Amino acid sequence: MKPKELTRRSPAHASFSVSKHILPRFLNVWHYHEELELVYIKKSTGTIFVGDSIKTFQPGDLILIGSQLPHLLLNDDKYFKGNTLDAEAWVIHFNLSCLGTQFFHLPEMAKIDRVLEASKVGLKINGQNKSKIVKAVSNMMNEDGFERVLRLLTILGWIADEPKKEKLASLSFIDSYANVPGSKLDTIYEYIFNNFKDNIHLGQVAELANMNPSSFSRYFKQVTNKTFTTFLNEVRIGFACKLILEQRKMNIAEIGFESGYNNLSNFNKQFKNVTGMTPTEYLQVHP
Repeated sequence: MKPKELTRRSPAHASFSVSKHILPRFLNVWHYHEELELVYIKKSTGTIFVGDSIKTFQPGDLILIGSQLPHLLLNDDKYFKGNTLDAEAWVIHFNLSCLGTQFFHLPEMAKIDRVLEASKVGLKINGQNKSKIVKAVSNMMNEDGFERVLRLLTILGWIADEPKKEKLASLSFIDSYANVPGSKLDTIYEYIFNNFKDNIHLGQVAELANMNPSSFSRYFKQVTNKTFTTFLNEVRIGFACKLILEQRKMNIAEIGFESGYNNLSNFNKQFKNVTGMTPTEYLQVHP
């Protein structure tokens, strides 16, 4: 899934955009853009990919996606079967310089500047402020000019003040894109995301990078700060967490197999290494 760069232009009369999307399904494209994106999922379910994070999404989710951060909202299979389901999202797209190149760096904007910096890994906003933020986004649909700018700053202030924010992508993923733009990592990530369910060997991926296995291992560790095996396990376990939350009819062994593990004990071991708990414990914590 090599990310595609998209352009999210604001209307000619505005510095940023606020829009409501009602579609049979969300855009099925792994992409990134310069603009930050605040998205509220009003209707539909599926899987959200943000960097190297794989999680489920559902109505009520509120997510802030940073500039240049690859992401994809993939609806569940039922949205691709020609039924009457709708996928609805409310979205704000804004550039870091939309109010002036230095505006968010002003001393008075310090807490907002910090949360915009934190958004480079993607943030899922939970907690008490979420309902206020969603109502404010709804109000913005009928506002323009000065009122809309004030509303955006208020929303960003509430996000900054909300302690319950969940980081999505890993810093190592972000750093690898920032430090090696357009590198062979694009090919590697694309291959892993498309084939993680299969038995992937280090030699296969090293060949894609036109490197021998030992050189590739050093390269991958240098730019991502983790081994290739660790990264592959994190992708697989992220997908397994999604299945545990979605597929209540599947047992743990079936989920492990669907996530790329042919051995149940190894699946349990890797799951605990990544999440700190066994699959059974994870299911109990997320009933």
